[in-house]
Amino acid sequence: MKRKIKFKRILLKLSGEVLANRETGECIDPKRLAFMAERVKKIHKLGCEVGIVLGGGNIFRGLSGSENGVNRVTGDSMGMLATIINGLAMMNALESIGVPTRVMTSIDMPKLAEPFIQRKAIRHFEKGRVCIFAGGTGNPYFSTDSAAALRASEIGACSTSSLIHPGGSGTSLYLPYSPNMHSMPTFLACTASSKSS
Repeated sequence: MKRKIKFKRILLKLSGEVLANRETGECIDPKRLAFMAERVKKIHKLGCEVGIVLGGGNIFRGLSGSENGVNRVTGDSMGMLATIINGLAMMNALESIGVPTRVMTSIDMPKLAEPFIQRKAIRHFEKGRVCIFAGGTGNPYFSTDSAAALRASEIGACSTSSLIHPGGSGTSLYLPYSPNMHSMPTFLACTASSKSS
């Protein structure tokens, strides 16, 4: 029998930097990826429908690119692609531990992932799948924090949590988190920004 959960559907916004290992220089550290996937699995096993938005700052940060001579629109597009790479990595990690997962993107790439369609995302949740929403909003000048707020609204998430990597440059829209408190990301689950009715 499953424990009664407070929130039926949540959206987790994870900085891409939670996947990186600054000591080794790896953009996606297999141990950190597995750590995050295990935490998502625990929430999923409770019966909570989980949506995830991943940043791409571990690979490329659009705003930083524009500061180094990359056209802002091009840089933001590169950042959107970085979020898709992270989404595919997270999907692989989750499915390798038995969590059915789908990646949905705001950028049409049918050979890699499904396009984001709100009703299809809801159907995936109903079938017990985790949904990873990648590619940001699909528009330049908008961060993955904006994408998380948008997707949370579209899927009817009753809670949104955000996690940034210690020492990372990301910021949280949804809850306070001190990036210098922990050497390994602390998983913040089901912290309410709004309560379910």
